[in-house]
Amino acid sequence: MDISVSEAKAQLTELVRLAEEGEEIILTRHGKPVARVEAISAARTRDRRAVMEAVRRQAPAKGPDHVSAARSQDFLYDEDGLPR
Repeated sequence: MDISVSEAKAQLTELVRLAEEGEEIILTRHGKPVARVEAISAARTRDRRAVMEAVRRQAPAKGPDHVSAARSQDFLYDEDGLPR
């Protein structure tokens, strides 16, 4: 729902209720979007999802093929199994 800032002043209580129900409220000034009213829980969920997607995109899909998981930390220990 798009609504001008001047109209939103008179309807703030109703707009907050709608936002709590999941409605997206966009405040406009001179017909251009300037702000969004949304429930805090919706914003947090969206932010968490965005962060998780960014992490997934940056992470390699699979570890390097040339390193065995069983031998992946061998460089930390000497031949006797003691830390280097």
